[in-house]
Amino acid sequence: MVSDNGTGTPLGDYLRARRELIRPEDVGLPAAGRRRVPGLRREELALLAGISADYYLRLEQGRDRRPSAQVLEALARALRLDEDATAHLHRLAVPDRPRRRSRPRRPEHVPEGVRQLIMTWPHTPAFVQGRLLDVLAANPLAQALSPLFTPGTNMIRALFLDPDSGAAHGRWEASTEGSVAALRALVGPDVDDPALVELVGELSVRSERFRRLWARHDVRPKRSGISTITNPQVGPLELRHEKLPIPDADRQILVIYHAEPGTPSAERLALLASLAVDPAEPGQRTSRGSVPTGRARG
Repeated sequence: MVSDNGTGTPLGDYLRARRELIRPEDVGLPAAGRRRVPGLRREELALLAGISADYYLRLEQGRDRRPSAQVLEALARALRLDEDATAHLHRLAVPDRPRRRSRPRRPEHVPEGVRQLIMTWPHTPAFVQGRLLDVLAANPLAQALSPLFTPGTNMIRALFLDPDSGAAHGRWEASTEGSVAALRALVGPDVDDPALVELVGELSVRSERFRRLWARHDVRPKRSGISTITNPQVGPLELRHEKLPIPDADRQILVIYHAEPGTPSAERLALLASLAVDPAEPGQRTSRGSVPTGRARG
């Protein structure tokens, strides 16, 4: 498996990127003297992890691809990785699998039962997210809530290249940082997926911020939590979002928004639901097919 920057392996790229983010003083090493590289030197990381500098060099250059779990845990501690980043490190170190990504994947299909289910929720915004953050299906209330939730939209492309589409979500810097880290978590070691290569290539050329964030190799899955979305029709809504993996669907996630009962946000969401177009009427935007990833609208 090739790396996502054309050099070494995904494991080596990850180790290099995380090493360069650690300052010597953060791990008790002197920062004095001329340093040609940002962050830790290879031999410094090897020392902290308790392995030889030569062995670490082979790992980073991709000449040794089978580190033990103990070595990976030692590197994770030295790199100060959290639980998600450590799990990602272990995934990258799995021995190379047969290459199955040389041809483009088939378009992603939302399970029909799931698509039908979310369409029966007139008061609950819900959409299905694909492995590259494409919106594959959404009910009318989700589409009324935010343009980011329109089927055919790649949310990360829209955030970086069409800021107006994500303006209602606020905190653009935090949103873009979190989305890049979530994309890394979703794709894992599959960095040679043609649709991913196309998406990353486009965003790297058109957005300096994306290019910098992608190079950091941050990994942070998006989990359930609370979001504030400002809707032009009803105003700000503080909503909980639940993210539920869909069984037997390749990394598809069902995203559901709901408000705390009895709150102003619940009243505004109910008002927005009453304003949403009935999906049975002509012209309603619903997703009844599939969206080819890497070709979605931004």
